[in-house]
Amino acid sequence: MVRDDRDDPFDNIFDEIERMMNDMTGGDAGFASETHIDVYDEGSTLRLVADLPGVDKDAIDLKCDGETLTISAAGDRREYDERIRLPARVDEHSASATFNNGILQVTFDRAEDSAAIDVE
Repeated sequence: MVRDDRDDPFDNIFDEIERMMNDMTGGDAGFASETHIDVYDEGSTLRLVADLPGVDKDAIDLKCDGETLTISAAGDRREYDERIRLPARVDEHSASATFNNGILQVTFDRAEDSAAIDVE
């Protein structure tokens, strides 16, 4: 018996899954809709790594108040507006950032502990 692939109910399953994902995400965004962000506590520093594919370096805006880092960026297919609560207080003025091949890395020095106050 010769099998006719037109009768196979699973023949176009991947096309159907892709169509449904595009309907849910509003476009050709693929399966991932969350921004992938990792935060590394390296002792005296904190390092944050974020995937921002399709974004130009000039389209990235970073803000930090010492406790929360805000990443705003726009690419051809997606806008990013992420607020990341940092696991420790940082000196926001110590920040340095690099962006290469869609990967943003931001490094902060930890903030000094609260100063002791001498009572006289």
